[in-house]
Amino acid sequence: MLRIITQQAEAKNELRRICDRTSHDGIMHKEATVREVLQTVKRQGDKALLHYTEEFDHQRLTPDQLRVSGSELDAAYQQVSKELLDAIQLAAQQIEAFHRQRVPKSWVQFGDDEVVLGKRYTPVDRAGLYVPGGRAAYPSTVLMNAIPAKVAKVPQVVMVTPPGLEQKINPAVLVAAQEAGVSNIYRVGGAQAIAALAYGTETIPKVDVITGPGNIYVTLAKKLIYGTVGIDSLAGPSEVLIIADSHANPVYVAADLLAQAEHDPLAAAILITTDSTLAKNVQAEVKHQLQDHPRRELTEKAIAHYGLIVIVDSLETAAELSNEFAPEHLELEITEPWDLLNQIRHAGAIFLGTSTPEAVGDYIAGPNHTLPTSGAARYASALGVETFMKHSSLIQYSSTALNKMAGAIQILAQAEGLPSHADSVRLRTFGERHSD
Repeated sequence: MLRIITQQAEAKNELRRICDRTSHDGIMHKEATVREVLQTVKRQGDKALLHYTEEFDHQRLTPDQLRVSGSELDAAYQQVSKELLDAIQLAAQQIEAFHRQRVPKSWVQFGDDEVVLGKRYTPVDRAGLYVPGGRAAYPSTVLMNAIPAKVAKVPQVVMVTPPGLEQKINPAVLVAAQEAGVSNIYRVGGAQAIAALAYGTETIPKVDVITGPGNIYVTLAKKLIYGTVGIDSLAGPSEVLIIADSHANPVYVAADLLAQAEHDPLAAAILITTDSTLAKNVQAEVKHQLQDHPRRELTEKAIAHYGLIVIVDSLETAAELSNEFAPEHLELEITEPWDLLNQIRHAGAIFLGTSTPEAVGDYIAGPNHTLPTSGAARYASALGVETFMKHSSLIQYSSTALNKMAGAIQILAQAEGLPSHADSVRLRTFGERHSD
């Protein structure tokens, strides 16, 4: 049963509990396991990958089966319907069009005294994408991770994903990868796949940036290898928070809550509303829509533990609670969503109006669906082209400019006890000991 609460203090406590739902004692034990996996793959390469794939995924592979063959990639196109292929291609076009607007531009500024300053953006050499398997296939995740890398002009993009039954990978995932420009695909998952991307093996190349969501073992692995390579974020279980007023349709709201809850037993589905009648109607509608739900058992667990309806006295209070939770997905199912937007400070993606379910963002709108979770929207943003790029500062001083700033530079260097810093300027500006 989806719970309804009316007290703001209780609501804050519940939202904090839900936000912290992945913080528990078992994490330390899992982290020790992940450390062992990482070090073993680093030492043993492919041998360790094959061992862990058999142990964790119950699939026995040979070294030459790690990489998905060209014939399997070709066959994938014959195994998806024309309608699905058309949808994948349409989504790819929409995602690419959006991300092309976000490519950071290098710039150079010429100032007084021949001072030249600037910033130069360049892509990483190689990106590694993790695409989860398990409960479902995620071609949309392939597109959302690979296309920004392609737009950033990363020379090589590789992908890892767990093997399914009989070592198969969902054909829609393989098709999406080819449509998005992935160079090579490897059938390996879990922490061992992250280790392979971070350190490289005989088969899988070492990359510079790893992106993509996964289970707790994947997330911990990304946390532990950060610094060896870059990562996008530490994504946790998915979540949606809906702010709704009396004009919202309870059938739509219930469907949107369930759309999030069906991802995972740890997924969070929260409604904050100013209307008690809507709250009760949504509660009843969630129960009704769950009756014949194909993923009922999983979805019910999420709703029971991390589903919540909060009744508040104003939309301003709703916005305040939302900002404290900093949701991955925020839906504004209210009459004037743009009026409330100015009060929203923290959210991964914001969906405005009653005709914009979160599923639009998952698949087709264009903005990335790889978003900060568990309160990380307070300081983090969606995956994008910038994730696959880095920038270098450009600095050039003329002798006139250096002479002008020499005094201040030397004073600061001396204050920090770094005499050679000061000398590197003094020797240039006062003409002492010039080489011939």
